[in-house]
Amino acid sequence: MLKKIIIAIDGPAGSGKSTLAKKIAEKLGFMYLDTGAMYRAITAEAIKNNTVDDINNVIKISRNADLRLFPRNGKTEVFINGRDVTTEIRSIEVSSKVSEVSVIPEVREELVRMQRLIAADQNVVVEGRDTTTVVFPNADIKVFLKADIEKRAERRLKDFNEMKAGLNISDIKKNIIKRDKIDSEREVSPLKKAKDAIEIDTSNITVDEELDIILKKVKEIKSVEN
Repeated sequence: MLKKIIIAIDGPAGSGKSTLAKKIAEKLGFMYLDTGAMYRAITAEAIKNNTVDDINNVIKISRNADLRLFPRNGKTEVFINGRDVTTEIRSIEVSSKVSEVSVIPEVREELVRMQRLIAADQNVVVEGRDTTTVVFPNADIKVFLKADIEKRAERRLKDFNEMKAGLNISDIKKNIIKRDKIDSEREVSPLKKAKDAIEIDTSNITVDEELDIILKKVKEIKSVEN
């Protein structure tokens, strides 16, 4: 029986993690796991309950949450406690608070437990901010994406425009800078490049070019197994 493969992708907001991960999963027939969506779902639930700034209640939400992800037609549908939050978790309100929720150690501990269970017996492409360093430090392929702030803000603006959020590029840059600071400076599981990760600057290359890099690595692993 062939060993299950885990491909883990880290990087800051707007670096292209989700786009690349979905492409890889589609090409290889792997499960796509968006860890960021899980933190966003907890954040959305906390906002709904007006407790997003109450750490103890956020921890309670994470521990009691019925959190389910359903990859369908290239998109991950996200439900928490039976509520469809697929669109809601991409809102600017959730985006502005998710980094504050994700720094809570008890929340991270609970979601990491869930993520490892999901990936226990299947081929997975997983993306987030600590997947290569904390969640899956023994992943078969580790990738760290980066891009300049202008390109990242443009990508985020496109996402928000599709939701008709009415934001401007300046607001989005401020949000990205704030998230970068929180993610990289948090004490628990900070965003950083794993020593053995493949670093890809996505500023000026296509997703297909990124995909080719990863597929070559997968081919190398499979050739070794054979």
